[in-house]
Amino acid sequence: MDTQSSQISSSQGFTDGQNSAAKESKLSVNDLIHWRDPKKSGVVFGLSLLLLLSLAAFSVISVVSYMLLALLCVTITFRIYKSVVQAVQKSTEGHPFRELIEKDVTIPPETFRKHVDTSLTHINRALKQMSRLFLVEDLVDSLKLAVVMWMLTYVGAVFNGITILILADILLFAVPPVYEKNKTQIDHYIDLVRTQVNNTIAKLQEKLPGAMKRSKTE
Repeated sequence: MDTQSSQISSSQGFTDGQNSAAKESKLSVNDLIHWRDPKKSGVVFGLSLLLLLSLAAFSVISVVSYMLLALLCVTITFRIYKSVVQAVQKSTEGHPFRELIEKDVTIPPETFRKHVDTSLTHINRALKQMSRLFLVEDLVDSLKLAVVMWMLTYVGAVFNGITILILADILLFAVPPVYEKNKTQIDHYIDLVRTQVNNTIAKLQEKLPGAMKRSKTE
């Protein structure tokens, strides 16, 4: 009994640790995009934008190679510098990256299985939704998808994938603080647009036979 209780408590502690880590990661991302710490947000935004701009100008292989080469130059230079300093001062500090080398960087099987299970759940949900839309289970939802795809053809004609990612990165760091400062006014206009869209959809549902069937089943 003591062994079972200890196992249960350890598993609960592991689960609580994973949940707290997930909450901390979500909070950290939320803090970054809301610029709670301007220095950290500025560094993340600058690096992400620099990476996307580099991908827009060079190939993925070139960007990755240059990044790894720059990292190697920094570590090798620091390693040689510390070796020279130790030789001059006749110290026995050892390898400057010993703590990082001895640090465990392996992925625990439990964490890997958890992320695989979570990804599989999202994939199955997406496949089910795609099947429902493309096989026209509900005519209104399929028409919505058709309109969105038609609009995306015009977006694709103007922007490429990297340009869209650059714009998304800029909006990700620009919109949240603006929304936070003008939340009341923005929510008011969003409610007006949502009401107008819902009224339009309701009128379409009255005219489409597939929508009538959907409203009855709901």
